[in-house]
Amino acid sequence: MHQRLCCLLILSAVAPAAVLAQAPPAAPPANPISASERGLYGLISGYVAAAAAKMPEENYSFKPTPDVRTFGQLVGHVADAQYTFCSTAAGDPNPGKDIEKTITAKADLVAALKEAIAYCNKVYAGMTDAQGSQTVKLMNFKVAKLSVLSLNTAHTDEHYGNMVTYLRIKGIVPPSSEQPPARPAPAGASAKN
Repeated sequence: MHQRLCCLLILSAVAPAAVLAQAPPAAPPANPISASERGLYGLISGYVAAAAAKMPEENYSFKPTPDVRTFGQLVGHVADAQYTFCSTAAGDPNPGKDIEKTITAKADLVAALKEAIAYCNKVYAGMTDAQGSQTVKLMNFKVAKLSVLSLNTAHTDEHYGNMVTYLRIKGIVPPSSEQPPARPAPAGASAKN
């Protein structure tokens, strides 16, 4: 077993180098920083939207302790924050929808969250590295636009962690812990290994 592990480690180190030596160098992406941020946001915002959809309506009023938000308020808070951070990065006026304090029904909160994520997706998609280096005012600080988007991703991830706790308390597997769907076997492949 130890020999197999050593062989695998050696092959994993040597094989990529051999493949890279044969392939011509790829051109670097035009906007690697903004593209990376967009990818991270896409992942975590997808988890948040899926978590909001997974929690049953009757648990939207649930809160683990009296001093924290209900699950529904958490969904509304995340939606509101999307507009705050992304409008700041885009230089747009904040729509200020106050979702957390005005919407309580699951269907309406899920829809509002999806709309907020769609708004942010447009901002992330339109951001270049050069634009991202421009500064905007956020909480009385001058901050690069890409830093504002990074804060949005971090804030969304932070509250996804809260959502995971709420889901787990209710016995629900969070989206990030679900098994990925099985990939179909390539055509002509045998079902037996």
